[in-house]
Amino acid sequence: MEIVAKFKYAHMSAKKLRDISRILRGRRATDALSFLKFSARKSARLIFKTLSSAVANAENNNNLVASNLLVDNVLIEEGPVFKRFIPAARGSAHPIRKRMSHIRVILKQANVEKR
Repeated sequence: MEIVAKFKYAHMSAKKLRDISRILRGRRATDALSFLKFSARKSARLIFKTLSSAVANAENNNNLVASNLLVDNVLIEEGPVFKRFIPAARGSAHPIRKRMSHIRVILKQANVEKR
């Protein structure tokens, strides 16, 4: 069973978010949350919010236990881009691209054997 949480229109480029998302794949959800909580990057804060939402969805909607969840995938997709211009020398202008992205966290239940 897959549990999905989305965070759309995050004001950060996908490249910065992908650095953190690569580390999380295959980890337990509780370990990933503690890793993100103590990371000093803004991208970690955004992914933390999405991952905690996915864990809450699993607990409330599907009656799963947070300690039995694995991070299956963290997808970072390109979002829309704000196009702005900054004044430059001799009356010209340079373009500025303010990128956004979409974060999708997919959790799955770990195989727990009962003894």
